[in-house]
Amino acid sequence: MIATFIVCYTCIAMENILCIHKTAMALLLAVSLWIFFSLGNCCSFSVYKDFLTYCEYHSNNNFTYWLVHNLLIEYLGKTSEVLFFLIGTMAIVEIINVYGGFRLIINRIHTTKKVSFIWIIGFLTFGISAILDNITTSIIMTTLLRKLIVNKKDRWLFGSVIILAANAGGIWSPIGDITTVMLWIAEKINSNYLIANTFLPALTSMTIPIGILSFTMDSSIIYLKTIENEIKFPKKINNFVFFLGIGILLFVPLFKKITNLPPYFGMLGGFSILWIVSNFIYQNNKHNCSLSIHNILKRVDIHNILFFFGILMAINALQSYGILDLLSAFLDKIFIKESNKYYIISIIIGVFSSIIDNIPLVAGTIEMYKAIPNNHYFWTFLAYTTGSGGSILLIGSAAGVAVMGMEDINFIWYSKKISWIVLIGYLSGCFVYIFQQILI
Repeated sequence: MIATFIVCYTCIAMENILCIHKTAMALLLAVSLWIFFSLGNCCSFSVYKDFLTYCEYHSNNNFTYWLVHNLLIEYLGKTSEVLFFLIGTMAIVEIINVYGGFRLIINRIHTTKKVSFIWIIGFLTFGISAILDNITTSIIMTTLLRKLIVNKKDRWLFGSVIILAANAGGIWSPIGDITTVMLWIAEKINSNYLIANTFLPALTSMTIPIGILSFTMDSSIIYLKTIENEIKFPKKINNFVFFLGIGILLFVPLFKKITNLPPYFGMLGGFSILWIVSNFIYQNNKHNCSLSIHNILKRVDIHNILFFFGILMAINALQSYGILDLLSAFLDKIFIKESNKYYIISIIIGVFSSIIDNIPLVAGTIEMYKAIPNNHYFWTFLAYTTGSGGSILLIGSAAGVAVMGMEDINFIWYSKKISWIVLIGYLSGCFVYIFQQILI
């Protein structure tokens, strides 16, 4: 399973060289790992260790089928929550885009210099990500880039900034990243403690890489000021659709708190409201078929959704095998000295989060170190390292996968041009966090 993961991961990284779409490899990876898990009788390594004795005495095909089937149903449910959340988010963003809502932001960006623009994009993404979440913010900001930048390599560069800024912004907010939500719900951290301990490290992990990038840029930027085939709407319609769409996105965390329903229900419910509103606007513009919701939904990148599915289900297969539990146990045995053990473990887990999705990493870590008290420095440092560390490689975070899918950013290009810069920012943020703890 590990060898298959490495081979397929390499093929995803070398997509442009092999001319094989990354989505196809991600799906093949997920299916292959689950086949190996099913045929390899890996029950002893799974999270269902209580059934091991039963497996030894009842090793018939029916039980194996039952176990694997239930695992798949469980993980498919968790993965579908992310996928439906993404579908709803992408659909809302596309409706805002088609009805000219993003003109409200575009018309306020007047800079013609890349250096200025990269800082604007960085801080705008950093702030929005804390209010919404890093996935939604990445989709919104990448859509905005498409309306501003002509050159593909420039969009790759600014898309990379969106990834690291969205992940950094999500670190210091309890609703900004799925991992902070997990730690918050598990009552390992409270919001005030999280903000106080992670804001400066998160800001450092963003500003240092952007500062390094700004020294390598030329002085100009090409704007896509006039969009071909864009329909001109009255300004009040642009603003109405924009604020309604953003309001729906902002309401999703509150919806979860009020109803205790998963966020994707709030996102899909908000999408249905925006769908109905846009339908009334479409009634007065039936001559243009591009405004139809059916055509708008065609803009949602299905291959990006399937890529998400493949990666997440592949990670779930590895988690079921118990690799993350073995890794946590291994780390716990290596570092004996209590004074620095948890700092080092968190830093290593953060680096691993650039390869393995941070959601199962944090879930496994919560179970592995549940004896550590709430609001311990380990939990907030874990929130920082897994969030910021996910930016080191392109598929290390949901935000990275989303931007990669939308802009087809080359994995090798990102690794050569961006990864080392993000690593410097990541380690700098770690230093700031530890320095804060020493002072406080």
